[in-house]
Amino acid sequence: MEREGSLGRIQPAFRPVVTAARTRVGEVFGARLHGAYLYGSIPRGTARVGRSDLDLLLVLREEPTQTDHADARALDEALDARFPQIDGAGTLLLGRERALSDLERYDGGWFVACLCTPLLGEDLAAHLPRYRPDSLLARETNGDLAVLLPRWRERIRDAADTDEARSRLVRFMSRRLVRTAFTLVMPRWNGWTSDLREMAEAFGAYYPGRARELREAAALGYEPRGDPAVLRSYVDDLGPWLAEEYARVHGVKAPRPD
Repeated sequence: MEREGSLGRIQPAFRPVVTAARTRVGEVFGARLHGAYLYGSIPRGTARVGRSDLDLLLVLREEPTQTDHADARALDEALDARFPQIDGAGTLLLGRERALSDLERYDGGWFVACLCTPLLGEDLAAHLPRYRPDSLLARETNGDLAVLLPRWRERIRDAADTDEARSRLVRFMSRRLVRTAFTLVMPRWNGWTSDLREMAEAFGAYYPGRARELREAAALGYEPRGDPAVLRSYVDDLGPWLAEEYARVHGVKAPRPD
């Protein structure tokens, strides 16, 4: 599986954002940083001005600390405030040793090697295998939905009673469910895509009885609305069904220490 993004695909409107991100990441994290990566719609060349967010992954030389996470949040807020082209910024942190560990080889490692575009520092892909869209990859990327569902129910219960708060949850959960549904059929589809609508269509070819739900979830992943009924359907119907079918087909993701 080849990387899906590149710096050459970044649209002109987003190039100043990426340039500033590269500079600020180096300034903020300095010697703590092993490498920085872009992922998502910006390096794929499909970002929409004022609608898409900036997605960053920082691999640190040591395991991230609370200070590292606080610095990442401050970085995100500064970039979001400075550039109206983006609708938010989100930075993930991962320690180098964990990224290269056996436990993360088919999850975090695959994410770095296939879905992330190198931006700064050393590229870990040289230390990782070439990946195939097989059942092992499916299990270790998204085989933890059953573990997540109780947490999702808590987040729904504790969310503010506003359309904005619910919309954020709908967007997040829609995207995760569509990606999980896609990786369920990924070995048969024999490839990878990050386009939610393409994911939903691929899934629907193998599970036509759930195709409409996935198409709707893909649409909500791009244009969410704060509908409580959607959230209930995710944690009471689609999510539990998908978790059970995933475990039947691919098994359950190896437990993580956190």
